[in-house]
Amino acid sequence: MKHFFNRRETIVTEALDGLLRTTGSIDLARLDGYPEIKVVLRADWHKTKVSVVSGGGAGHEPSHAGFVGRGMLTAAVSGEIFASPSVEAVLAAIRAVTGPAGCLLIVKNYTGDRLNFGLAAEKARAEGFRVEMVIVADDIALPDITQPRGVAGTLFVHKISGHLSEAGHDLAEIAAAARAAAKDIVSLGMSLSSCSIPGQPHEDRFGENDGELGLGIHGEPGVERIAVQSADRLVAIMAERLAARLDPKATYALLINNLGSVPPLEMSVIANAVLASPLAKTIKLTVGPGPLMTALNMNGFSLSLIRLDAARETALQAPVGAHAWIPAKPVVPPAVVPMAKAAGQSVARKPSQNARTRSLLVTTCERLIALEATLNGLDAKTGDGDTGSTVATGARSVLERLDTLPLAEPAATLGAIGDILSASMGGSSGVLLSIFFTAAAQALGGGASLPRALLAGLERMTFYGGARIGDRTMVDALEPALKALDANGLEEAATAARHGAEATAAMDKAKAGRSAYVGSKLRGVVDPGAHAVAEVFAAAAALHEAA
Repeated sequence: MKHFFNRRETIVTEALDGLLRTTGSIDLARLDGYPEIKVVLRADWHKTKVSVVSGGGAGHEPSHAGFVGRGMLTAAVSGEIFASPSVEAVLAAIRAVTGPAGCLLIVKNYTGDRLNFGLAAEKARAEGFRVEMVIVADDIALPDITQPRGVAGTLFVHKISGHLSEAGHDLAEIAAAARAAAKDIVSLGMSLSSCSIPGQPHEDRFGENDGELGLGIHGEPGVERIAVQSADRLVAIMAERLAARLDPKATYALLINNLGSVPPLEMSVIANAVLASPLAKTIKLTVGPGPLMTALNMNGFSLSLIRLDAARETALQAPVGAHAWIPAKPVVPPAVVPMAKAAGQSVARKPSQNARTRSLLVTTCERLIALEATLNGLDAKTGDGDTGSTVATGARSVLERLDTLPLAEPAATLGAIGDILSASMGGSSGVLLSIFFTAAAQALGGGASLPRALLAGLERMTFYGGARIGDRTMVDALEPALKALDANGLEEAATAARHGAEATAAMDKAKAGRSAYVGSKLRGVVDPGAHAVAEVFAAAAALHEAA
């Protein structure tokens, strides 16, 4: 498929500047962090109210920058096409727009977004900001999945939260309303083609006479292949599945979303079909039809419904200043504001020494480095074969910076390790472990014992990552080990970690991480992350016994 673009490396920044040039600089601006930091924000914002921040990968335009404006988002953070924005970009947005009233992050339920927005939230809290995070998981396409995707229904949460912020509500009220709204939203998509990404070869997986029901906003396969037929019949199939999730006695708002390349004529036919279907009996308000959260050039549409009450009805109908809902503006150069410096950040800790802490770090890091080949071998059977290399890279980075760590201050040491792993380890593992150590450092600094602080880090890591005991991840070893450490000490913790790791070999299916895409080949193979955790506790216990 052909595309209009200059270079793939600059397509997102050029598109954001094009948006700013055609909406005017009076209301919108961007941070001066191009190309790494891609943040569009309100230029008329004074930080007196709760800021509402969202974002995600590019390719969903007008989401998310098109919804920045009075009564909706305060800032939108963009990644590259279909890629989550970085932790640093999200943190820059929080710093730029957040004052004493605090900040609400609205995140679609994808692993990358949860982790990167989650770590940014933890870092912002460490700097003194009040931050709450709401995860939207509105897609009903895969009924048995434990982590439903966040799709176009997220825009309802943007609108309700932005309205409450504009009205002066506090952070706790807005976060509670946003979470309640997220639970009352259902969405379902339908497409006759997959999407084509600029600069990448494209081969449509669809046949000439079929489409897919329930595919994702990044072109992920749907729940089932479906034959091309009349718009009325296709809508009827979707309406039936959506209606099964609704309260027939309640009223709803409907959002009709163009996923990218459906002509306006056909979108109007779809809207007419929806509003002539049995689903119409429950619909009181409509938003669209129009391109609101697209999937580049996907030839499809989605329907999202939110249960109404008086407050939500008022919020959804309130006027806004966001670009996606107003006429085009005069062409003007984009306004640029300087990036805010970190606020409330503590003075950098000076290096210090503690023989026991140093010995523990050296012992455990060297054990992980020695396990590189073993862990890669285990991961090759269950994932992409790089767990050992990833873990060893993080361990080497800690050892290389050992002389710079504040080893005499346990909380500061945990925080520093979190920063090191965030920068040095690739993929989700580095972010997950960085969240673990960052949150543990905060709990330890707040007066918790070390075992309780580590358990607090685990709670944050599992909240953002979504894994639990039995999901066949490092959590299967880490959680029992930390509970045993709190109750009975290090030797019992090492035993619990080993038992937890060995238990993963009997699990047929992973429910989180890359292994979740592998079938029955998992039986008999220990999860590499859980094995690494068990080895760390074994090394620590041996060191303790020798002392």
